[in-house]
Amino acid sequence: MTVPLRASDPVIVNVALGERSYDVVIGRGQLALLGAKVSMLRPGCKAAIVSDETVAVHHLATTEKALAAAEIAAVATVVVPPGESSKSFPTLERVCEALISTRIERADIVVALGGGVIGDLAGLAAALVRRGLAYVQIPTSLLAQVDSSVGGKTAIDSKHGKNLIGTFHQPLLVIADTALLDTLPARQFRAGYAEIVKYGLIGDTGFFAWLESNWREIFAGGAAREHAIAVSCRMKAAIVARDERESGERALLNLGHTFGHALEAAAGFSDRLLHGEAIALGMALAFGFSAKRGLLPKSETERVKHHLAAVGLPIHLSSVRGALPDADRLMELIAQDKKVKRGKLTFILARGIGASFIESDVDAAEIRAFLAEKIAER
Repeated sequence: MTVPLRASDPVIVNVALGERSYDVVIGRGQLALLGAKVSMLRPGCKAAIVSDETVAVHHLATTEKALAAAEIAAVATVVVPPGESSKSFPTLERVCEALISTRIERADIVVALGGGVIGDLAGLAAALVRRGLAYVQIPTSLLAQVDSSVGGKTAIDSKHGKNLIGTFHQPLLVIADTALLDTLPARQFRAGYAEIVKYGLIGDTGFFAWLESNWREIFAGGAAREHAIAVSCRMKAAIVARDERESGERALLNLGHTFGHALEAAAGFSDRLLHGEAIALGMALAFGFSAKRGLLPKSETERVKHHLAAVGLPIHLSSVRGALPDADRLMELIAQDKKVKRGKLTFILARGIGASFIESDVDAAEIRAFLAEKIAER
């Protein structure tokens, strides 16, 4: 573990992908430097901004001002409804047509100003229009700053499940301005914190222990928050650099996601269960299933659940508002998971905190029985 950073120190994490390498800039007030940084990377470019109605109220004017300061013209601003429902074909079509109508060129950029939904949507539109435009991620949620803005995954949802229609398209730059988190609702911040916990659980026992001791300071803001974001981004950047297209090790980043995505779909991609909340539930289930298999002591699972519960994240299915489907329907949703290979279920399991691994042939009947047991407990 490194010493937590002073709040005034911006951190730069490089995602090393050869000619597709880019920087993640972390720190307060970094959005003001957007225009200057983009001008260095794409001299003379124009920009189109994609955001949502909630984020635009808080941060659109600042973004436009930062671009204008470097004489970068914002040729279009596309504002979509907030929430997972915007990750759809109709909204993707709307964004693509708006970009095309501006006569945007390959030398120009798309700015994704928002949380994970906007990053996924704008990134996919950028990948498609003119067979590929550069885009810059300005993540405005904690979840996006530590996870979805880094790594180049872009997608919209299908009626069959989450993130099933998409591609890999790396950004030109990521600016994680931690001051933007000041306007984030508490529930959204907690949901994003689940992804920070994930990094400790997959491969850094010391970081998880640090989170147990310092999570209140992370929620309060300042140096501890920036340190947690930087550690998370460094870990993800290192994994992405080794396995850009998730052919192996990168699958570890999906700890909790196979269970979580199924639960999120079952809840209708609604505010009944936010993405980060679903991931917290998924991680609790993954550690519970690992313990049931005898891979780790039950005490390790209880330690994980205790920490998640301490910060206000759900750890039991009873936390999900409204009805959930039965185990058979959840298994149908799990079968659509992107990590299924030739019909075999792949799960990220654990031998302990900081010791997650990829299990590529999990018996579906075993998972179904485990889910049925947990649903019965509800």
